[in-house]
Amino acid sequence: MMVIRRYALHFAWLVSFVAAGGSLYMSDILFWEPCKLCWFQRIFMYPLVILLGIAAYRNDRSIVRYTLPLSIIGGLISTYHYMVQKIPAMADTSPCRSGIPCNTDYLDAYGWITIPLLAFVAFLLITILLLLANKHEPQE
Repeated sequence: MMVIRRYALHFAWLVSFVAAGGSLYMSDILFWEPCKLCWFQRIFMYPLVILLGIAAYRNDRSIVRYTLPLSIIGGLISTYHYMVQKIPAMADTSPCRSGIPCNTDYLDAYGWITIPLLAFVAFLLITILLLLANKHEPQE
């Protein structure tokens, strides 16, 4: 647990890097056009790559208070987006009125793994790692 806590910022940066890279791969290589909720999730994920990268390099744990709200809000948007995709009654509440509908599933593995779920897992991991990074290490 001590190793995870010591390198939590690095792991959080790695998760954000993979998530941002995955979203760019899906839109720029696979040509899956993102919906409005996908863009909102990206708005909260992309800055984390830069902020956590700099913080991990400098071992600056004070960044947690600035990045934690980004990961929590992004996770809430992902949760809402997943509900829009999986609960038919929620589709009417989505902000996607034109363009790509928010309930479109480009990826629907095993009937429950979708892009918003992957984004939620990334935001959740980042949130947990940031909370671990924020705790003080015991003196050795």
